[in-house]
Amino acid sequence: MPKNFLKKFFSKQNFKDDKSISIFGEFIHDQNLWHMRRRSVAGACAIGLFCAFIPLPFQMVLAAGLAIIFRCNLPISVALVWVTNPITMPALFFMAYKIGTFLTDTHSGPFEFELSLNWLFTELRERWKPFLVGCLFAGTTAGLFGFIVARVLWRIHVVSFWKKRKLRKLRK
Repeated sequence: MPKNFLKKFFSKQNFKDDKSISIFGEFIHDQNLWHMRRRSVAGACAIGLFCAFIPLPFQMVLAAGLAIIFRCNLPISVALVWVTNPITMPALFFMAYKIGTFLTDTHSGPFEFELSLNWLFTELRERWKPFLVGCLFAGTTAGLFGFIVARVLWRIHVVSFWKKRKLRKLRK
Protein backbone atom coordinates (compact mmCIF):
# COMPACT_ATOMS: atom_id res chain seq x y z
CA MET A 1 0.00 0.00 0.00
CA PRO A 2 1.34 3.46 -0.72
CA LYS A 3 2.23 4.74 2.73
CA ASN A 4 2.59 8.38 1.74
CA PHE A 5 -0.87 8.48 0.17
CA LEU A 6 -2.48 6.98 3.28
CA LYS A 7 -0.48 9.17 5.66
CA LYS A 8 -1.62 12.29 3.83
CA PHE A 9 -5.31 11.61 4.55
CA PHE A 10 -5.11 9.77 7.86
CA SER A 11 -2.68 11.79 9.93
CA LYS A 12 -2.78 12.09 13.70
CA GLN A 13 -3.30 15.83 13.38
CA ASN A 14 -6.63 15.31 11.56
CA PHE A 15 -8.00 13.28 14.46
CA LYS A 16 -6.82 15.35 17.44
CA ASP A 17 -9.81 17.68 17.39
CA ASP A 18 -12.49 14.99 17.00
CA LYS A 19 -14.54 15.03 20.20
CA SER A 20 -15.98 11.55 19.73
CA ILE A 21 -12.52 9.95 19.80
CA SER A 22 -11.22 12.15 22.61
CA ILE A 23 -13.10 9.95 25.11
CA PHE A 24 -10.22 7.47 24.82
CA GLY A 25 -7.89 10.00 26.41
CA GLU A 26 -4.20 9.16 26.34
CA PHE A 27 -4.73 5.83 24.59
CA ILE A 28 -5.04 7.55 21.19
CA HIS A 29 -1.52 8.94 21.55
CA ASP A 30 0.04 5.48 21.27
CA GLN A 31 2.33 5.68 18.24
CA ASN A 32 1.48 2.14 17.15
CA LEU A 33 -2.08 3.24 16.35
CA TRP A 34 -0.80 5.67 13.73
CA HIS A 35 1.83 3.58 11.90
CA MET A 36 1.27 2.19 8.42
CA ARG A 37 2.34 -1.42 8.73
CA ARG A 38 0.90 -4.46 7.01
CA ARG A 39 -0.57 -6.03 10.14
CA SER A 40 -1.88 -2.73 11.45
CA VAL A 41 -3.57 -1.70 8.20
CA ALA A 42 -5.05 -5.15 7.52
CA GLY A 43 -6.42 -5.34 11.06
CA ALA A 44 -7.88 -1.85 10.72
CA CYS A 45 -9.64 -2.89 7.52
CA ALA A 46 -11.16 -5.87 9.30
CA ILE A 47 -12.28 -3.79 12.29
CA GLY A 48 -13.69 -0.93 10.23
CA LEU A 49 -15.65 -3.14 7.86
CA PHE A 50 -16.98 -5.28 10.69
CA CYS A 51 -18.14 -2.24 12.65
CA ALA A 52 -19.76 -0.78 9.54
CA PHE A 53 -22.42 -3.50 9.71
CA ILE A 54 -23.25 -3.01 13.38
CA PRO A 55 -26.71 -1.40 13.37
CA LEU A 56 -26.05 1.01 16.21
CA PRO A 57 -25.11 4.66 16.36
CA PHE A 58 -21.53 5.56 17.25
CA GLN A 59 -19.95 2.92 15.02
CA MET A 60 -16.85 5.11 14.72
CA VAL A 61 -16.35 5.14 18.48
CA LEU A 62 -16.68 1.36 18.60
CA ALA A 63 -14.19 1.00 15.72
CA ALA A 64 -11.76 3.32 17.52
CA GLY A 65 -12.07 1.32 20.73
CA LEU A 66 -11.44 -1.97 18.92
CA ALA A 67 -8.47 -0.45 17.08
CA ILE A 68 -6.99 0.60 20.41
CA ILE A 69 -7.57 -2.83 21.95
CA PHE A 70 -6.11 -4.73 18.99
CA ARG A 71 -3.46 -2.05 18.30
CA CYS A 72 -4.46 -1.52 14.68
CA ASN A 73 -4.35 1.65 12.62
CA LEU A 74 -6.89 3.97 14.23
CA PRO A 75 -7.69 6.35 11.35
CA ILE A 76 -8.25 3.59 8.80
CA SER A 77 -10.53 1.61 11.10
CA VAL A 78 -12.61 4.71 11.83
CA ALA A 79 -12.76 5.79 8.17
CA LEU A 80 -13.89 2.39 6.88
CA VAL A 81 -16.98 2.54 9.08
CA TRP A 82 -18.32 5.03 6.54
CA VAL A 83 -18.94 2.20 4.09
CA THR A 84 -22.40 2.35 5.62
CA ASN A 85 -23.22 6.00 5.15
CA PRO A 86 -26.73 7.49 4.88
CA ILE A 87 -26.79 6.71 1.15
CA THR A 88 -25.63 3.08 1.27
CA MET A 89 -27.05 2.08 4.66
CA PRO A 90 -30.61 1.15 3.56
CA ALA A 91 -29.41 -1.13 0.78
CA LEU A 92 -26.66 -2.78 2.86
CA PHE A 93 -28.88 -3.33 5.89
CA PHE A 94 -31.69 -4.70 3.71
CA MET A 95 -29.15 -7.09 2.17
CA ALA A 96 -28.06 -8.08 5.69
CA TYR A 97 -31.70 -8.69 6.62
CA LYS A 98 -32.22 -10.91 3.56
CA ILE A 99 -29.05 -12.86 4.42
CA GLY A 100 -30.34 -13.24 7.97
CA THR A 101 -33.70 -14.57 6.81
CA PHE A 102 -31.85 -17.16 4.73
CA LEU A 103 -29.51 -18.16 7.57
CA THR A 104 -32.25 -18.37 10.21
CA ASP A 105 -34.73 -19.97 7.80
CA THR A 106 -37.28 -17.27 8.55
CA HIS A 107 -40.06 -16.27 6.19
CA SER A 108 -39.68 -12.57 5.44
CA GLY A 109 -43.30 -11.95 4.41
CA PRO A 110 -44.58 -8.80 2.70
CA PHE A 111 -42.73 -5.63 3.54
CA GLU A 112 -44.64 -2.35 3.53
CA PHE A 113 -42.83 0.75 4.74
CA GLU A 114 -44.54 3.40 6.83
CA LEU A 115 -42.73 6.37 8.33
CA SER A 116 -43.78 6.14 11.99
CA LEU A 117 -42.36 5.00 15.30
CA ASN A 118 -45.24 2.54 15.73
CA TRP A 119 -44.33 0.85 12.45
CA LEU A 120 -40.64 0.78 13.39
CA PHE A 121 -41.22 -0.90 16.77
CA THR A 122 -43.80 -3.33 15.36
CA GLU A 123 -41.55 -4.41 12.49
CA LEU A 124 -38.44 -4.54 14.66
CA ARG A 125 -40.20 -6.80 17.15
CA GLU A 126 -40.88 -9.31 14.37
CA ARG A 127 -37.70 -8.98 12.32
CA TRP A 128 -34.85 -8.31 14.81
CA LYS A 129 -33.38 -11.81 14.87
CA PRO A 130 -32.76 -12.27 11.13
CA PHE A 131 -31.60 -8.67 10.89
CA LEU A 132 -28.98 -9.05 13.62
CA VAL A 133 -27.83 -12.46 12.34
CA GLY A 134 -27.48 -11.00 8.84
CA CYS A 135 -25.56 -7.99 10.14
CA LEU A 136 -23.21 -10.25 12.10
CA PHE A 137 -22.63 -12.46 9.06
CA ALA A 138 -22.18 -9.53 6.66
CA GLY A 139 -19.85 -7.73 9.08
CA THR A 140 -17.73 -10.82 9.65
CA THR A 141 -17.56 -11.57 5.93
CA ALA A 142 -16.73 -7.96 5.01
CA GLY A 143 -14.10 -7.77 7.75
CA LEU A 144 -12.45 -11.01 6.66
CA PHE A 145 -12.56 -9.91 3.02
CA GLY A 146 -11.03 -6.52 3.89
CA PHE A 147 -8.28 -8.18 5.93
CA ILE A 148 -7.35 -10.57 3.11
CA VAL A 149 -7.49 -7.90 0.39
CA ALA A 150 -5.32 -5.51 2.42
CA ARG A 151 -2.72 -8.24 3.04
CA VAL A 152 -2.69 -9.32 -0.61
CA LEU A 153 -2.45 -5.75 -1.95
CA TRP A 154 0.31 -4.95 0.51
CA ARG A 155 2.23 -8.06 -0.58
CA ILE A 156 1.80 -7.21 -4.28
CA HIS A 157 3.09 -3.70 -3.62
CA VAL A 158 6.14 -4.99 -1.71
CA VAL A 159 7.02 -7.60 -4.36
CA SER A 160 6.65 -4.96 -7.07
CA PHE A 161 8.97 -2.65 -5.14
CA TRP A 162 11.54 -5.44 -4.74
CA LYS A 163 11.47 -6.17 -8.47
CA LYS A 164 11.93 -2.51 -9.36
CA ARG A 165 14.79 -2.20 -6.91
CA LYS A 166 16.44 -5.30 -8.32
CA LEU A 167 16.15 -3.95 -11.88
CA ARG A 168 17.66 -0.62 -10.80
CA LYS A 169 20.62 -2.43 -9.26
CA LEU A 170 21.15 -4.53 -12.39
CA ARG A 171 21.18 -1.41 -14.60
CA LYS A 172 24.00 0.18 -12.59
